[in-house]
Amino acid sequence: VFILEGRPTLVTDEGEKQLEPEMCAGFPAGGTAHQLVNRTAEDVVYLEMGDRTPGDEGSYPNDDLKAVLDEAGSWQMAHKDGTPY
Repeated sequence: VFILEGRPTLVTDEGEKQLEPEMCAGFPAGGTAHQLVNRTAEDVVYLEMGDRTPGDEGSYPNDDLKAVLDEAGSWQMAHKDGTPY
């Protein structure tokens, strides 16, 4: 992610870091879970870049949610046990 405007907080298992405009953060596949949280009154605008290869997955450790990119390029959402939402 590349921050254009605002000051989001990057939250990972390692802790929290406030990001500023012109800062960036990268996350390898299969790496640490992460999220951006806006704890300010100002809007946050950022660019998110990545490779969306069919079969790509996203997991959400604090929620019962798993996302899988299908062959058509659509995200399929399911519970962690695979039951569709």
